[in-house]
Amino acid sequence: MTISFAHIQRIRAALAATVIGCALAACASLPPPTGELQGAQQAVSRADQADADQHAPDLIAAARSELSRAQDAMARGDEDMARRFALSAAADADLAHARSREAAQNNELAQRRAEIAELRNRLQMGDGQ
Repeated sequence: MTISFAHIQRIRAALAATVIGCALAACASLPPPTGELQGAQQAVSRADQADADQHAPDLIAAARSELSRAQDAMARGDEDMARRFALSAAADADLAHARSREAAQNNELAQRRAEIAELRNRLQMGDGQ
């Protein structure tokens, strides 16, 4: 069985088509970052509801700024930058939310400790009579 020049050309063309197809598939862009933008908006809302302005003002301000930049980048059609800013906004907002919750829990703990101290004082005063 001899291989003809035409057969080699067909194999070569098929191989070239496969390589080009793989290259195009590899270069395909990601879908628009609408999910990332939505996630960032939700994270900022959660942080707002947890009083992040009071407990983590620098982080929530950064998250809002990054969310705005993500929305601007999306409007310009720069989806990669929009995705990066949205992910960064979500991370900062989540950290602001966590710090706000921590501050609220620390405040509650301090209040409970003060109540315990007050009860102990009352008990000691009652023992001395």
